[in-house]
Amino acid sequence: MCDALQLPIVDLSSPDRFSTANSIRQACIDHGFFYLVNHGVDEELVNKVFEQGSKFFSLPIEEKMKVIIKNYSGYSPLYAGKLDTTLSTKGDSNEGFYVGQLAGDLNQWPLEEDLPSWRSTIETYYQQLLSAGTKLLFLIALSLKLDEDFFEKVGAFNEPLASLGLLHYPGDLDSSNEEIYGASDHSDFGMLTLLATDGVPGLQICREKSEQPQVWEDVPSMSGAFIVNIGDMMERWTNCLFRSRLHRVLPPRQEHYSVAFFLNPSKDCNVECLESCCSEDCPPRFPPIKALDYLEERLRLTYGL
Repeated sequence: MCDALQLPIVDLSSPDRFSTANSIRQACIDHGFFYLVNHGVDEELVNKVFEQGSKFFSLPIEEKMKVIIKNYSGYSPLYAGKLDTTLSTKGDSNEGFYVGQLAGDLNQWPLEEDLPSWRSTIETYYQQLLSAGTKLLFLIALSLKLDEDFFEKVGAFNEPLASLGLLHYPGDLDSSNEEIYGASDHSDFGMLTLLATDGVPGLQICREKSEQPQVWEDVPSMSGAFIVNIGDMMERWTNCLFRSRLHRVLPPRQEHYSVAFFLNPSKDCNVECLESCCSEDCPPRFPPIKALDYLEERLRLTYGL
């Protein structure tokens, strides 16, 4: 039995931006995760997104397969992905629907006659999460002793590579002895992830990746809050000052849903060690890399895309 982790709470509406930035800095150093409250995303809209997700995943498999994932958008079937690529199991026991950048025509959508208001609801939610995530990055810049608009100045917000994932964990599907997780051990690829859950437990984090044996802690949901975590790209940017943490979703015994918003910089944004995060005693640990190159390699390794 794991202990429940008491994560820090960050209030996005607080007028004391420097105090909030300091809280974020400590949360990212100590946990890599925190709760985000007063984020400006309407709770009624969040509920609608969960409803729309449930409607899509309730469709017959042949209907869902009509929008099978391509160009990082569309339906990802059960067991199609395996976040821990070292496992020999068949894949993680979740199915998903992914939405990429709204500009252009690369996204796939269920037919309007099958799911009225589905696309408009998801697009509105995407835009509101992008706004909340952008506000958070201004505070993260402050937390790193940078100008508040640092990420804007380096082009991270020009056309951010944000994506939205609706995830469905069908419940106890496999009675075999094979160890299958809802989502196996992994750290997220990008800058930040903002996660909404339906309250069903299962999310766990391991704060020390290299520690053996690994210590896993339960992350309870908090009503009205997003669970935010640092991704590997932010770890590179901060020279491991802010570290991404391993996390997983336990084998689901109860059907549940979550919605993850992955906030990443524009494709040509150069991800290199921040000046405030290196010194003669702590030189850069990673070479510079373009955001798109990094993300595509990580996606290829995980999903074979």
